[in-house]
Amino acid sequence: MKTFLKPLKASEERMYLEELKNGSNDARQVLIERNLRLVAHIVKKYSQPELDAEDLISIGTIGLIKAVDSFNADKSSRISTYAAKCIDNEILMYLRAEKKRSRDVSLFESIGTDKEGNNITLVDVIECDEESAVDMVSLKSDIQNVYTAFDKALNEREKKVIALRYGLFGSQEFTQREIGSRLNISRSYVSRIEKSALEKLKNAMENM
Repeated sequence: MKTFLKPLKASEERMYLEELKNGSNDARQVLIERNLRLVAHIVKKYSQPELDAEDLISIGTIGLIKAVDSFNADKSSRISTYAAKCIDNEILMYLRAEKKRSRDVSLFESIGTDKEGNNITLVDVIECDEESAVDMVSLKSDIQNVYTAFDKALNEREKKVIALRYGLFGSQEFTQREIGSRLNISRSYVSRIEKSALEKLKNAMENM
């Protein structure tokens, strides 16, 4: 990670804030640059293998810029206190948006393979024929409806079985017997839950 300039002293910060209040763009730039270390510090707590630190720093910097532009010295003694909240909020909004985007899925997205190695899609899971599925896609611009149906039509046990059975949400795909062992129920009971859940999904999608 790059090296950032040291934070401003309290007296320096007050001076630049006063200049910013008078419309100085140079003061604005200094306040941003000298608080980038704060962005890097906050980004560390969100560190995960699948997240790019540089991307998070860029997002956090947007929060910092917003903080500098909207800071009110009458409500907060130091800009860093206020900026920390803005940086946090900007990163959290980004992460929520990314999480939602990762759930958006096409009806024709592959979610695994059958015993013969053929791809299985959500269309196959919901048991729609190709023609009705194409009609559905053309009528429903928001394909998040697939997961909306999953969330609303199924109870918690059914969600767990379907998610494990078909490897939804990036999880591993399991056999009915393996799911039964994980949930401490019989394979035949898993089969009944799966059949009932697929029927509910099919009906829910048809009624959207």
